[in-house]
Amino acid sequence: MRPAKDFDVAVVGASLAGCTAARLFAQRGLRVALIERRPDLGFYKTACTHFVQSSATPTIERLGLAPLLERRGAVHNGIDLWTRHGGWIVARQEGFGYSLTRRQLDPALRKLAAETPGVELLAGWTAIGLLGEGRWSGVRIENAAREVAEVRARLVVAADGRGSKMARFAGARARSKPNGRFFYWTGLRPVGARARVWMLEPDCAYTFPNEDGLTLALVAPHRDRLPEFRADREGAYMRMLRSLPDAPELDTASRESKLLGKLEAPNTIRAAARPGLAFVGDAALAGDPFWGVGCGWAFQSSEWLVEETAPALLGKGELDAGLDRYRRLHRWRLGPHYIQTSDFSTAREMRPIERRGLRRAAADPVLARSLISFFARERSVSHLLDPRVAGRLLIGGARRSDAA
Repeated sequence: MRPAKDFDVAVVGASLAGCTAARLFAQRGLRVALIERRPDLGFYKTACTHFVQSSATPTIERLGLAPLLERRGAVHNGIDLWTRHGGWIVARQEGFGYSLTRRQLDPALRKLAAETPGVELLAGWTAIGLLGEGRWSGVRIENAAREVAEVRARLVVAADGRGSKMARFAGARARSKPNGRFFYWTGLRPVGARARVWMLEPDCAYTFPNEDGLTLALVAPHRDRLPEFRADREGAYMRMLRSLPDAPELDTASRESKLLGKLEAPNTIRAAARPGLAFVGDAALAGDPFWGVGCGWAFQSSEWLVEETAPALLGKGELDAGLDRYRRLHRWRLGPHYIQTSDFSTAREMRPIERRGLRRAAADPVLARSLISFFARERSVSHLLDPRVAGRLLIGGARRSDAA
């Protein structure tokens, strides 16, 4: 059956960002086409940290998704961080995020979005082009039977991931920075109850617990170690995990999935909006996978887009002005984080001021909370320049009693 042709919003991609945008737009009273090339709605992403930063929890709650995640056994996550400069940094975060495998998260959110009044899910339809010139006004789509239809909409939302086809259709180039590390991971059971991150300089690793006692164990070696992993991928992976300080217990752990890898993970960013078209999630910004920020930023960027453009789509203001606000908000909120994460992904050595901060954070609970909140993206980069934080960093004088 051919889809209806006229909508307020056409969203391309029914993963985290697309489903979030579709549901939130529809809850505002707008008619939304949610276009997804896969006909099977139970699909899920495997190349993922399965870690949603705490900065995205308010969006998850607004979606009404939080109770669904709780019922599926999602872990309330936090981070313990180990560095060569002081050992473990352990802090109580101000909030919590969710760790849940995408095989649970993706179908739950997709079903929630598809059942939202105002959303029409067009499963099995692939976007093959944009309508309009200069100002985009819809999407041309095609199904497996090679039937072609046009979905006209005042706003097109590209939620189609890191290699966005919609960006290519629009000629929206991204700036890219290479990643100095590569990644291998698998699911192990059991490993530990808390999320742990190792920054080894230049290598990195983490273990992120998920539902049902399953832990995602990832290593991120420097690219110089590629020959070692190509010669013996399984052996090199296990040797690196076993070599970690306070390494997880692996002798009794069972493998729950095959060893997956990602050898190329560049950092990419593009302007988040242009006339009639907006980018959300990885289509707007794809950061270093080590930081586990992709899922959280998918939720948040979609909410920001809805907040800035829904009033105009309802007749209260100009859409172009709303898109411009979203573009500037996206750059202001995530641009500094992108600079920091892509700089770190060069696999450079820590700078003297960073080493000093990590040493002090290992002994100063207040500074530790500030640092962990920044890593969880609850705080901006500028927070580290706050005189109260910078003073503890540069002068010290912290006491364990400060933890209260």
